[in-house]
Amino acid sequence: MATQEELFDAVDALLEGEPQLPPPAERARLREAAGVTQARLAAALKSTPQTVKNWENGRSEPRPPRLQAYLRLLDGWAERYPAPATDPGPAPAPAAVPEAFTGPAEQPAESARPAAAPDPLVKAPVEAAGPSAASRRPARKASALPAVDPQFPHGPLVVLDGDGSAYGVDGTVLDCPATTVAQLVEWTLAESGIGAPRLNRNGKDSDPLVVLTAEAAVRFGLPERLEGHEQRRSLRLADDHPVVKQVARAKWKLTQRGFGPWARIYRPAQTGQRQCVQLAVLSWDALDARSWPGVAEMEPAEVARVLGTYAARVITPCGSTATSGLELMTALRPPTRALKNENTGEWASAYNPGSLGSEPMDPAPPEAPTEHPAAQGWTGGFLDEEAFQWVRDPQLLTDEECLLPYAVGLDLNTAFLAASARLVVGLSAPDHFHRPAFNKKIPGSWLVDLSHIELDPRLPSPFTPSGQRPEGPAWYQTHTLAYAQELGYEVQPVEAFLRRETGAYLDPWHDRLKTAYADTLADLGVTPDLDDRQFLAAMEHHKQVDPAMAAVLAAIKATVKGGIGKLRERPQGRHYRDGERWPALERPTWRPDIRAAVISKARVNMHRKMANTARATGQYPLGVLSDCVVYASTGPSPLDFLPYTTSGKPLPGAFRLGTTPGLAKVEGVQEMAWAVDLMEKGLNPARHIKGGDAVTDEGE
Repeated sequence: MATQEELFDAVDALLEGEPQLPPPAERARLREAAGVTQARLAAALKSTPQTVKNWENGRSEPRPPRLQAYLRLLDGWAERYPAPATDPGPAPAPAAVPEAFTGPAEQPAESARPAAAPDPLVKAPVEAAGPSAASRRPARKASALPAVDPQFPHGPLVVLDGDGSAYGVDGTVLDCPATTVAQLVEWTLAESGIGAPRLNRNGKDSDPLVVLTAEAAVRFGLPERLEGHEQRRSLRLADDHPVVKQVARAKWKLTQRGFGPWARIYRPAQTGQRQCVQLAVLSWDALDARSWPGVAEMEPAEVARVLGTYAARVITPCGSTATSGLELMTALRPPTRALKNENTGEWASAYNPGSLGSEPMDPAPPEAPTEHPAAQGWTGGFLDEEAFQWVRDPQLLTDEECLLPYAVGLDLNTAFLAASARLVVGLSAPDHFHRPAFNKKIPGSWLVDLSHIELDPRLPSPFTPSGQRPEGPAWYQTHTLAYAQELGYEVQPVEAFLRRETGAYLDPWHDRLKTAYADTLADLGVTPDLDDRQFLAAMEHHKQVDPAMAAVLAAIKATVKGGIGKLRERPQGRHYRDGERWPALERPTWRPDIRAAVISKARVNMHRKMANTARATGQYPLGVLSDCVVYASTGPSPLDFLPYTTSGKPLPGAFRLGTTPGLAKVEGVQEMAWAVDLMEKGLNPARHIKGGDAVTDEGE
């Protein structure tokens, strides 16, 4: 039975009551007297401008612990800015403050609604949900995030948990009151304050991204996982799923890819204003573990940190890393720009110089995949510009090499990214030429016979992905033939498909990703000022320094390879038949010739480094797989075999260690006997040097 003292304490608590806020109009008066905007107040309280507006017009009330913080602020302002001594009558409505986002929730409250009645869609702050939610706050913020954009005060994205807590990129936690997907879209556009500004003045702002945890997916009526044969096969909900029908009833639309792991929900733009929200469902494998290692298992706040850092340095994710890589190209080189008609004074959309334009462009027949309509009936051969997959004939191994203790694999940092730097590609349709003079400055595809060229068999032929000597006339991209000229051989094309309009289309893409790669490595303790020994030591444990930033680094690398691969996306689905068009062909960024140019240059760069290393040291590779090369070594470190000058500097033109794209790091180390055994079985040690079976991932 309760004691008298306990009963009195309980009664005193009732008499004391909850902290009392001043009337809504007084809250607005105090804020305006202090010269503080609703957006600034919202940022201070880790809330949204719309929520503050709701507090000031009586549509909702703050809940603990924001309630106590807000009351403390208002009490302080009340001491500084007391109300007039005489009663001036009803307080005026708060002055309208321009807000970045507007929507139905911002309309004046209905007069019939009680002034202090809470909005049924406004949820208590996440801190009131108990320690489990509060404990998921990030211990630190992602470094080098940009200053808050006033149009998007809460960053590019949120990760929404099942209790309605929306975790932002900088530790902000918003309250999302939505209980349906349609309400979620409305809240995101009208109240959340998320999104990202355009990367080019001729482009468009990034759509806000809401990432759903498994619990959040269930809250909105979505399956925790895609189940059943049809859902797994198509990676989308059926058109008759209740959530899909609910979205349609609310007059929202889904893109052709439907409601899958990445769902884009939109309404057609009105007066130039986009209405589009991107959803990603974590439990539907929206974040592939190969590109985003470990992220799907992280707490929501840490997922927000990873994706927010990627969004700040690369682009707001909008699908797989490959899709994001392709989207980044367009965001940095928009297809159109606004152009003023000098005669009428009106603005119109016009081609943006240096871009790929807004219309798809068919490739030349030899540049197309064999299933492409342009290749149907073509018998003149096809371009085969792919990355190296070569292993040296074991009979060409010397006894000295076989007796060395170690095989060391070197991996070139983002080799495709390095190849895209200052790469001139075609911007117009190909023209057909017969017996043209070769010009290394003109991008295109050339039919040339290089079979007469005989090179050292201890090196792969630079002209074929297999590293084998060409057997007759074949189609080559410009960089491959330019390298043949560099080696001193004559190039006499029989035929060519060339492009008259050219440009370094990928330059801004290269520059942004190069900076993102370097900044993220620096976050992991790997900086350009390290010497080679320090660099190797830092790389040994960089992934353990910060798993979140290690995941960002992996995603950046996947963005490079996947983005280049998307330029030649093949048809998908069991019902496809050769000769039919497939959806990817309708993109201006479906450009297999640009992909071929990047891979050709990357392969040539690799061969040049191997040839220079051989000339300087007499050492030849055991095998090559894309951007990985394996050498026999006297020790377990690349310092034991890489060439250096007498002053201790890396030999120019050969492999060198470092953080820059195109420089090398250790891929793996094994015993030399292991490598010899693989080679005698016809297997490539470069494929297995890291342990397991490497994925070439040339971006198909």
